Amino acid sequence: MLNLLNKRLFWFLALPIIVINGWALLQIFQYFGRIITIAVSATLLSFLLDYPVLFLEKHKVKRPRAVILVFLIALVIILVLGVILIPLLLEQLTGFIEKFPSWLASGNQQLESFDQWAHKQKLPINLTLWTNQFTESLSSQLQDITGDIISFIVNTLGRIFDILITIIITFYLMLHGDRLWDGIFNWLPNHLEIHVRKSLRQNFQNYFIGQATLACLMGVAMTIGLLVLGAPFGLLFGIGIGLMTLIPFGTALGVTLVSLLITLEDFWLGIKVLIVIVLIEQAIENFVAPRILGGFTGLNPVLILVSLLVGAQVWGVLGLLIAVPIAGFVKNTVNYLRYYSEFH
Repeated sequence: MLNLLNKRLFWFLALPIIVINGWALLQIFQYFGRIITIAVSATLLSFLLDYPVLFLEKHKVKRPRAVILVFLIALVIILVLGVILIPLLLEQLTGFIEKFPSWLASGNQQLESFDQWAHKQKLPINLTLWTNQFTESLSSQLQDITGDIISFIVNTLGRIFDILITIIITFYLMLHGDRLWDGIFNWLPNHLEIHVRKSLRQNFQNYFIGQATLACLMGVAMTIGLLVLGAPFGLLFGIGIGLMTLIPFGTALGVTLVSLLITLEDFWLGIKVLIVIVLIEQAIENFVAPRILGGFTGLNPVLILVSLLVGAQVWGVLGLLIAVPIAGFVKNTVNYLRYYSEFH
């Protein structure tokens, strides 16, 4: 009974301190957001590129040579994809923005035709008001999206220095990252150091390697499916769905959005697209994803959503990408500390 009261008193006193510290950390993250973004991005890139480096080391290639080789190959791949894909994507994006008003008018016309048919059939449906609201909402969203795209391009060009710094730090971490992490983890107790190293690597490895593989498969499969069906802007929509796969629940959102957009122009083509990409999505999610991802986080879907909201609030897109593995790491560490305190 006394132990139970002590535990309750401990959490009663600790909870306000945890909340205050969390708020303080949030303020620090927001103030130093640019620096933290560069550091986290470089860490993630070095983490992902470390796997081919380790593969080469196993084949008796010395680490400095392996790092330089992998780094140069990665840069070449990024440059080639950038030269080939980015102009095509920008061209399709520009065409989509130009055609969207006509798609919107077509969708509005289809809704009005359905409304008239329902009225003739004496069905209790009135879509006129909803149609107007739908048109106004999508028009404003298009303006916002266009503004965001322009701002993104301007910001990207304005942050070339940040990108260069990120590349340099990534290269340094690939060469000498072990020394840095050893210096940080040595501050922890020995048992906690072992757990933190293992848990961080497992969560980030499983998540990013798995999600990146799924995103590539999903993007390629969706692009092929859309192009075979003759859907407009198939490359843009297919790669868009693939990128959204990097975020939990992003695939379903991308599939729904693409289907709705194509339906605005051609209702029956939109239905065909919906059926085909849902079949592709379900095939990958049910047969490929379990083999790649498994249930590595053990997180409740509600906690995943909460972690995504927090990540988006703190670091935007980068926060969305790292929110789930961090949440999985925190959960594993809390469980480990509870287990350790009970048996030691």
